[in-house]
Amino acid sequence: MTMTKRKIILYSALSLDGFIARMDGTYDWLHDNDYAEGKEDYGYDQFLEGIDTILMGYNTYEDIIRHADIFPYDSSENYVFTRKKEVPDDPNVTFVTSEIVSFVEKLKNKPDAKDIWLVGGGQINSILSEHDLIDELVLTYIPITLGDGIRILHGKEFDKRYRLYDSVVYENGFVQLYLKQVQKG
Repeated sequence: MTMTKRKIILYSALSLDGFIARMDGTYDWLHDNDYAEGKEDYGYDQFLEGIDTILMGYNTYEDIIRHADIFPYDSSENYVFTRKKEVPDDPNVTFVTSEIVSFVEKLKNKPDAKDIWLVGGGQINSILSEHDLIDELVLTYIPITLGDGIRILHGKEFDKRYRLYDSVVYENGFVQLYLKQVQKG
């Protein structure tokens, strides 16, 4: 019997110029009325059915808490990576202060589990990408340019190659790309 590793999927919206948020961390542009398209969920519910674990950085966690009445992912295992010594008491998340890469490698090898959603932000995205731990990308491009902001990946220079396996164009101009990482060689 072969054990299949769980996939880590970076599922994110971003501007045409590659930003997931403005420099101050806000993403008001994602909720612009110009982009309203009825009850379209852009594949979000189907995506959630395939995951049972969520990874995010502390700034992303704080932003979710600030904008949600209740924690939206309480049916998943949630891990928030932080360097902070003091963290809030939140029964919905486990705060991880240990080394990210080895922790995530252990999660990927957990048997009988669904895939893992990498929510972000840019720092954790970059760390996991640099160490070849992101298996797939689901990127929803919003037809706006910001000029500056927090990039989906930033930091060290590193090359990663991806192969497009699906795409969806929505009436409001959103373009969703589904990509798998291709190993060099």
